[in-house]
Amino acid sequence: MCLIALAYRAHPRWPLVLIANRDEAHARASAPAGNDPDAPEVYGGRDLVAGGGWLQVSRRGRLAAVTNVRRGLEPERVARSRGWLVRDFVRGEAPALAHAEALAGAAREYGRFNLLLWDGEALAFASNVPEAVAMPVAAGFHAMSNGAFDAAWPKSAHAAQALRGWLAGDAPDAAAGSAQAIEPLFAALADDRPAPDATLPDTGVGRELERRLSPAFIRDAVYGTRCSSVVLADASRIVFAERRFGPEGAPQGESRAVLPRAADGPAG
Repeated sequence: MCLIALAYRAHPRWPLVLIANRDEAHARASAPAGNDPDAPEVYGGRDLVAGGGWLQVSRRGRLAAVTNVRRGLEPERVARSRGWLVRDFVRGEAPALAHAEALAGAAREYGRFNLLLWDGEALAFASNVPEAVAMPVAAGFHAMSNGAFDAAWPKSAHAAQALRGWLAGDAPDAAAGSAQAIEPLFAALADDRPAPDATLPDTGVGRELERRLSPAFIRDAVYGTRCSSVVLADASRIVFAERRFGPEGAPQGESRAVLPRAADGPAG
C-alpha cells in the first residue's frame, strides 16, 4: 500500500476501520482480493511476483498492511520482499507487538517498510527506517504513506479527515449490510488532485515526481493506483471491499466480502 488511514478504537461498533490505496507498476502481476489458495482462512490481495501481499486479513481476527518508504531513486537490493511481512503475520498466532518486536533482527533483510499489525485486540507498528522500530499504536486516527508514521503528508491528512467524518455520521451502522454505505470512503480514496507545491514532502526524488505522487489516487500509464480498499472489523466479522484499476485509473472490477470471524479468534 502507499496510503493508509485508520481508526483504532475510535467507534463503538467498529474497533478497527482502515482505508488504503495500493500504488504499483501496472505490469506487476497480482491477484485480486480473495481467499488464499494455500491458507483458506486468509483473505486479501496477493503479489504474484515475489509472493506475500500488501493488505490481508485472517478470519481468526488478524490484519496486516504494509507500505514502502521512499528514499531517493536508487533501487533497493534486498533478500526478502516486504509483502511477506503481511503474509507471515496473518498466518501466525503471535500478538501484534511481540511479532513486531521479533522482526528487529531481520528487518534489514526486507525492503524499506512501514508495517501495521492487528491481532484482533492490539495494534502495533513496525519499520526498518531509519532503524528497526516496533511500538504499540494508540487509540485514535492515524495515517501513513511512504514516509514516517503519522507524517503530515497532504494525502494522509485528507484520508484521515474523510475517515473521521464518515465515522461521525450514520453510515457505519449500515456498513456491514450495505455496499453503498462505504461509498464516501472510496470517494476519498479516489481524490486525484495534486498537493500544492508548498506542502510536498522531500523524499529525494525531485519536485516533479513528488508532485506526481502527491494525490491519494495516482493516474498513470505505467505506475499508479492499482486498488482501493476499505476494511471494517468488529468482534464477529470483517468487511473487506476492494476496487481495482488499470493504467490511467481505468476500472478493472471490484469485490466485497463479509467474513465471519472464527469463534476462537481474539475479541475485538
